[in-house]
Amino acid sequence: MTPATPVRPGAKNRPTPSRREAEAARKRPIVPADRKAAKQESRQKERAERARYREGMYRGEEWALGPRDQGPQRRLVRDLVDSRWNVGEFLLPIMIVALPISMLPNRWAYIVGFVVLYGMIVLTVLDAVLLARRAKNEIRSRLGEEPAKGTFWYVFSRSVQMRAGRVPRPRVTRKGAPMTPAAPRS
Repeated sequence: MTPATPVRPGAKNRPTPSRREAEAARKRPIVPADRKAAKQESRQKERAERARYREGMYRGEEWALGPRDQGPQRRLVRDLVDSRWNVGEFLLPIMIVALPISMLPNRWAYIVGFVVLYGMIVLTVLDAVLLARRAKNEIRSRLGEEPAKGTFWYVFSRSVQMRAGRVPRPRVTRKGAPMTPAAPRS
């Protein structure tokens, strides 16, 4: 810009750079000078990002949840499952006890082990079916929309998990009241 050229508002007020000048200004090294430090910094950023997503997922924040867990219907289903004791929560501990009992050489231990094991599986499925029906009715009444496809399997998979291992973490107590942030998770 020459001293005789007036400054115009809204205009560029400088000459267009030549192609050589523009390319030189854009040039950056492809490989950083200290590759080891750059790799370590990249790993730390990725680790911090994964930790942020994991914490958001545990808290049930919508942006961090996978497609399976997103939406108001799934939130309602999670709260319904978490607000009560489920038979499926006891399936794994009972299996751990019943399977070794069923392997004993005693015929009655074998029968008792399998009756307990299969009885527990039947009770778990029955409990999940009843809970899924309740969840679908709650979705219709509270949200005014039809339940999404896969609601039964979502109810089943969440109700079979032990409460401490559920992700996202439960937001309600067993009695259905919202948990305060300081409340211990059971």
